[in-house]
Amino acid sequence: MLIILIVEMFLYTWCRVQYLQYGYDIHALEKRIDHLASLKNELQIEQARLRSPERIIQIATKQLGLKMPSPGQVIEIDE
Repeated sequence: MLIILIVEMFLYTWCRVQYLQYGYDIHALEKRIDHLASLKNELQIEQARLRSPERIIQIATKQLGLKMPSPGQVIEIDE
């Protein structure tokens, strides 16, 4: 009878420890999800900034020395 009680106590303790561990794991994963969602938002904002036409024109003109073509330089081709 004492052995059964001891086994039950160990089983209860093990279950409780597992329950707590899963709780800690879930909390850590929820924090990671929040962090990754925040990072995704920041990256989407950065992507929008980098794709900005104003930024691209500025880089093309100032850093690459490009300029808009004059009307005589543009040839339209019909398909």
